[in-house]
Amino acid sequence: MVSPVFVGREAELGTLSEAFEQARKQAAAAVLLGGEAGGGKTRLVTRFAEDAACTGAHVLVGGCVELSTEGLAYAPFTAALRQLVKEMGATEVAALLPDGAARDLARLLPEFGEPSGDKETETGRARLFEQFLTLLERLAERQSVILVIEDIHWADRSSRDLIAFLSRNLRTAPVLMIMTYRSDELHRQHPLRPVLAELSRLEGVVRLDLPRLSESEVAAQIAGIKGDVPEFALVKKVYQRSEGIPLFVEALMEREDDCSVPESLQDLIIGSVERLPEETQRVLRIAAAGGNRVGHELLASVTDLSDVDLENALRPAIAGNVIQVADGRAYVFRHSLIREAVHDEMLPGEHNRIHARFAEEIDRDRGLVPPGRAAIEIAHHWFSARDHLWALISAWEASGKAAKAFAYTEQIQLLERVLSLWDRVPDAPERIGVDHTTVLELASEAAVISGDTDRGLKFVKGALAELDETTHAERVAQLLVRRAQLKSDKGRRGGLDDLRYAERLVPVPGPARVQVLTRLSSWLMFINETVEGTELTREALRIAREIGDLCQEAELLTNLALGQSLEGDLEATLLTNERAMEIGKSVRSGRIVLRAMANNVDALNNLGRSEQAVRLALDGEAKSRKYGRYRVSGAFMANNRAEALEALGRWDEAVEAIEQALASGPIPRIRGHLLRVRGDVAAARGEVDLLERILIEVGALHGGELSEFAQEWMTNTRLLIEFRLLRGEPVDALKATEHILSISTTPHSSKPMLGWRSLAQSRLVCEAAAIAAPEIAAAVRAKADSLAPGMTSDGPIADAYRLMSRGEFDEAAAAWGRLGRPHPRARSLTQAAAAVARTGDRDGASVRLREAYPIAHALGARPLLTEIEALARRVGTTLAAVSIEGGENGLAGATRNGLAGVGHSGSAGAGPGASAGTGLNGTVLADLTPRELEVLRLVAQGRSNRDIAGELFISAKTVSVHVSNILGKLGVSTRGEAAAAAHRLSLLA
Repeated sequence: MVSPVFVGREAELGTLSEAFEQARKQAAAAVLLGGEAGGGKTRLVTRFAEDAACTGAHVLVGGCVELSTEGLAYAPFTAALRQLVKEMGATEVAALLPDGAARDLARLLPEFGEPSGDKETETGRARLFEQFLTLLERLAERQSVILVIEDIHWADRSSRDLIAFLSRNLRTAPVLMIMTYRSDELHRQHPLRPVLAELSRLEGVVRLDLPRLSESEVAAQIAGIKGDVPEFALVKKVYQRSEGIPLFVEALMEREDDCSVPESLQDLIIGSVERLPEETQRVLRIAAAGGNRVGHELLASVTDLSDVDLENALRPAIAGNVIQVADGRAYVFRHSLIREAVHDEMLPGEHNRIHARFAEEIDRDRGLVPPGRAAIEIAHHWFSARDHLWALISAWEASGKAAKAFAYTEQIQLLERVLSLWDRVPDAPERIGVDHTTVLELASEAAVISGDTDRGLKFVKGALAELDETTHAERVAQLLVRRAQLKSDKGRRGGLDDLRYAERLVPVPGPARVQVLTRLSSWLMFINETVEGTELTREALRIAREIGDLCQEAELLTNLALGQSLEGDLEATLLTNERAMEIGKSVRSGRIVLRAMANNVDALNNLGRSEQAVRLALDGEAKSRKYGRYRVSGAFMANNRAEALEALGRWDEAVEAIEQALASGPIPRIRGHLLRVRGDVAAARGEVDLLERILIEVGALHGGELSEFAQEWMTNTRLLIEFRLLRGEPVDALKATEHILSISTTPHSSKPMLGWRSLAQSRLVCEAAAIAAPEIAAAVRAKADSLAPGMTSDGPIADAYRLMSRGEFDEAAAAWGRLGRPHPRARSLTQAAAAVARTGDRDGASVRLREAYPIAHALGARPLLTEIEALARRVGTTLAAVSIEGGENGLAGATRNGLAGVGHSGSAGAGPGASAGTGLNGTVLADLTPRELEVLRLVAQGRSNRDIAGELFISAKTVSVHVSNILGKLGVSTRGEAAAAAHRLSLLA
């Protein structure tokens, strides 16, 4: 019995309506609707969707099924697509996507033609996600869209990932996603729990818990069922027994004339079924084995009933509202709890026979189930029938189907089933046509693609244990390459050793050697071993050209360009990437085209052609969306664009680009690159807390093992040095500088924005720490000077940094001015002012400071402004009266707009060093008196109050008063912070 009256839920309907209004205002929204089984989630969503459809919304509905946990990937999205095709036609749906993009959707629905022949599986799933995102955005341009996904507690891994992707990336389109789940089934290890936690942190996502009905609402529900006002005693009895769960209220009302009280929930739910005719119950048990929804033709085939006999058998169940007739000649249980209860009533033998019948009938006619589901349905039923032979065979077939749909996590689950059944099927290799090792190899490949490093390493280990390298050298080499990748993904060392061993296993020129050399040479480039990396790349190029492998040739050209970039040969880098790009276009490889473009964006920025780099990056990002590769190639392109924008001083634009790329959920390594660029902006603005959180995430703050890759460890260390300086810890910054310059196992990069930038920074650090640690500072300076002659200076960026590292600050400032890079220009002017001030040229210092000050102010570079102001007071010059406004240029806007994953931080310049020289209200503090400068100089040397009193012939109490005044004027809280601020602000020079 179902109440025709919708009871209660006014507040919940209001929440859904508010979320929809938000979506309509071009700000996508999502609602996570949780509630107990039988709590009325579907009824609530259906009511809301019906009302929204009346106002012009386009409602798409898809549901997860229990079968999803066994490998049925993308079930809710396939259902929504099927609905869309039914409404609009496949041709019109395809017209909403970029040319050829609908072929990716063919992996979910055959109506879209043949799937794309693109074999670049590592980005295939990302493309599929991009196409679905684009489809929703295009639909929403016509009318607001509501996408309902029910029962996500059953969602497969691929569906969960796509849900998270859409939630992050549907930012402005008028789309409302509503996802329902059983809150009472989320045990501590349930895979949905971390997804819900992640989604709940996103802007625009509302988490809505559906409460049980109150006693008065239960009374209204009963009144709707009975058609009149119920007696108080009945309401009381039903409310107490149902505890306010709507489904249980309905079940109890069906038993109103039965005086007995069910002993369990199972008895309560099954009660309505037990009163049906025996033949009806038999057919319902068979239907329950088919899932919550089963087609008429399939059920007729499994039951061996004619259409008329099947309809007669089901008619009582339909009349009793146990099952309902759905679109497409299918039957649906009114609630999944009813299906579960009926299924549990089957005897063991009956259970096995019925599931075997389903498997046989679907295998006989695969059109009995929706397109794309036959293989996994067959695998599910044979496994449920406990038939080991056919369970293994069907799982093997279904794993191949999962791989073609880019459902790699589900492929792994099915391959693990094959492995678990292997020993129970004596002739398993003959049955599926491959050996046990091949299954492990395929599982390891899927694990690499899906990012499941732990399982991937387990599969590789198992496969290697079964192979003899003397007879299967190429297979072993391929596994070693894969293990190197998995170790890198997990942040473990040892990958290079695996690659070198693999290279020794395949000495003969051929495809296998090319593949190993491609990965090995790339790895060597990234650790700055560019000479060997280039040599191996050229060898692999010769082989690739001999065997006519154009894709491999283009891949190797991008490796060669990487080495040229790290060596500082940037003009050659541009030409090599252009060649790779042309080949990529000829073989229609979007991945290669985009990689070459991204590399050239970086090269242009390092050559000082940053405006051109920005334009090329925007073109590349547009292409990445067209190719459906934004999460990988596009996000990397956006990172390189952000680097160029940061260099140009267009920091707000850089932050916006970073936030957009982070919102797409890029792979961990690209996320790290993006965060490092954001760290550069944070350091320049004085956003100390944010910089600290970024350093923690990229693993740079608390020591530990350096990354093997030069670009990562050098940038991490450079940001750590900036952090130490902002915190007023010049000695710690000096130690980090000493470390980066003394690593003898990895040559210093000649790339302008890496090696030369670090050398320029080292001079700044040595000057800041000269008084506190003069001997170490001198040694570090000497080390930096010794490295410079061995580095290539190719281009104006390298030249400008070289000038800074040599102390030729005026020349450097002029160079930065010509390049249009305001922050290093203002920095060079400030260092030049400090240098001439030390010679007594106050007028010269004043001229430089007055030029630097408006630049730093326009940028919002608080730490540099503080230095300029302090130095101006020392030389006795005045600066234009300007103030720095907070808001979007500060940290608040950054965390609000997408860096919440890094963690919230305090106000800009909140660190001790950052505030030195200005008060909390931004006003300049009074100058230190000559006596206070004398005291501060001795404090910086680590002298105690008693020592200072003896040195200056004053009392210790007077020293204490001076120290208190100094701390207040510098805006710091400790003697160490005061000393650090003094060094950084050149107060002791």
